[in-house]
Amino acid sequence: MAEMLSNRQAYGEALLSLGEERPEVVVLEADLGRSTQTILFRERFPDRYFSMGIAEGNMMGTAAGLAASGKIPYASTFCVFASMRAVEQVRNSIAYPRCNVKIVATNAGIEIGPDGVTHQGIEDIAIMRAIPNMTVIAPSDPILTDKIVRLIADFRGPVYVRLGRQPTPFLYDRNLTPEIGKAIVTREGDDVTLIAIGNMVCQALEAAILLAKEGISARVLDMHTIKPIDVPAVLAAAEETGCIVTAEDHNVIGGLGGAVAEVLATQMPTPLEIIGLQDIFAESGEMMELLEHYGMSVEKITAAARRAIDRRDNKNRPVNH
Repeated sequence: MAEMLSNRQAYGEALLSLGEERPEVVVLEADLGRSTQTILFRERFPDRYFSMGIAEGNMMGTAAGLAASGKIPYASTFCVFASMRAVEQVRNSIAYPRCNVKIVATNAGIEIGPDGVTHQGIEDIAIMRAIPNMTVIAPSDPILTDKIVRLIADFRGPVYVRLGRQPTPFLYDRNLTPEIGKAIVTREGDDVTLIAIGNMVCQALEAAILLAKEGISARVLDMHTIKPIDVPAVLAAAEETGCIVTAEDHNVIGGLGGAVAEVLATQMPTPLEIIGLQDIFAESGEMMELLEHYGMSVEKITAAARRAIDRRDNKNRPVNH
């Protein structure tokens, strides 16, 4: 069985290590330190850890003040609370003045399962990417999460990082050198491109393996940075494979699929299939059951790839008069 670790745990461990190296790093949490794994930082650096209680807006305002004082604040809570309960403070106190605040939110999407709709963050990417000056990142595995947590410490300006809750396979090795705004080609392919984020990268890779058994060569892009999106990678995929499928644990409106659609519609119209939550609130349940129920499973991705290929081929097929 492949080694697995949750991205939130990878975040907690990376934050602890970063705290050893960077005394200007401080951490804020909103009564969820154990769930976000920021508690590891508190145990080592209690004087640089601020427990704000169930007051997410206040946490964001305090983080902005700390950033203005020269600190590098990491503010953490669940995705649904960071993007909704505190969005006014994120917009006006952090993004507008371009404060150097790193918002790292956990428990993204429906993968959190039994916690139900009140805790399933399915709109956060759409909200955060619509805010000017905000960089939006959704790493897929523990190694990438570790690298991103360290990378954003040297990145000037507000950042929103979206992390899942469930254990995730290791996709990359320690030699990975990610760049903000640059997709990772996790699998080469020529017939169709699967663009995914977060936990759906694993699903896309499994779909590519199934498609290979049918003789279909699927490229897989880990589009960890949704904003700014890697436009050259999207356009190269459109030109070289002729059709694209996106996969995200998020509402299909305003997320990864929407970001890719914006690029294609304005620069290179290309058949596109969008896998995600189809503008509906999800039920409670186990992760894999929910992905299957809401059309986000490996099999649904492979079916979408076939549809995209058919649309591409039908578009290019001569019309007989």
